[in-house]
Amino acid sequence: MEQKKATVRLMGTIIDLLVTHTRPDAILEGAIQRLRTYEQRFNANDPKSELMQINHLAGKAPLAVHPDLFHLIKVGKCHSLAPNSRLNIGIGPLVQTWRIGFGDAKIPDAEEIQQLLEITDPNKILLSEKDQTVFLQEVGMAIDLGALAKGYIADLLTAYFKEAGVASALINLGGNVVVFGPSQNHEDSYWRIGIQNPLLPRAHYSAVLKIQNQSAVTSGVYERQLEAQGKHYHHILDPQTGYPAETDVISLTVVADDSVDGEIWTTRLFGQPADVILAALDHSEAIDGILITKDGSLFCSKGLENRLQRKQLSQSRV
Repeated sequence: MEQKKATVRLMGTIIDLLVTHTRPDAILEGAIQRLRTYEQRFNANDPKSELMQINHLAGKAPLAVHPDLFHLIKVGKCHSLAPNSRLNIGIGPLVQTWRIGFGDAKIPDAEEIQQLLEITDPNKILLSEKDQTVFLQEVGMAIDLGALAKGYIADLLTAYFKEAGVASALINLGGNVVVFGPSQNHEDSYWRIGIQNPLLPRAHYSAVLKIQNQSAVTSGVYERQLEAQGKHYHHILDPQTGYPAETDVISLTVVADDSVDGEIWTTRLFGQPADVILAALDHSEAIDGILITKDGSLFCSKGLENRLQRKQLSQSRV
């Protein structure tokens, strides 16, 4: 068995892959080919992607899509309709208007935001199981899978690695990390994942998390921002108001067995107060999490207390 690493820029981020296998080069090449396919399928910023074909046909006709895309949209719609969810895959019109993180980002006026909110209802995303079609009922509607796709892709890569006989692997899709198998760098076989300090430059960590056969997904307001009219606007939009979410939390990491669940819950929870997020994490048997507030305080759910090493003095659990 040999361990090898590959780094590639796709999906608007730097992707790191590390595998242990008898033929690691072939495995990594296969993974990168799959990533290119997934990018073309799920990308909301590529006018030629399969997802964008759905959006182009909004209000006109349904489109038969690949089973993976259909499944992800189905999962996204389900969580978009859940009570108190901050996830809405129908938020595409607002995301594409704000464009935070891109060179043409702007602040829409209040009237435009209100008009766009009227075409973000996930109930109007119609799915046909029989035909595997997706239809957006109103012209101007647009699905955005940015809150789901990287997690789903990470899970697809994990399945590929396991089927190919990979002994251990790390997948890092820019803030979305999956590990399985034993780490070769630590006697206890656990991998160490750094939790970025959102108040400092990259590679400055607030804590180090030990995980194995799990995913850690981090969402935060500190990287993609728009500065205009003397204010800072981050990219995580509140689906109820159409504006960047107002919250005392600036970073949320969710740990789950499946990466797509980490993606889903960082989005469903982000924008709620810190104590509400912690209560939800402690109540769930499927997920754990770490959050950092504006003053730099770090909190974690009960399930992670023995696996988290804080790198600086910070407030303990409330």
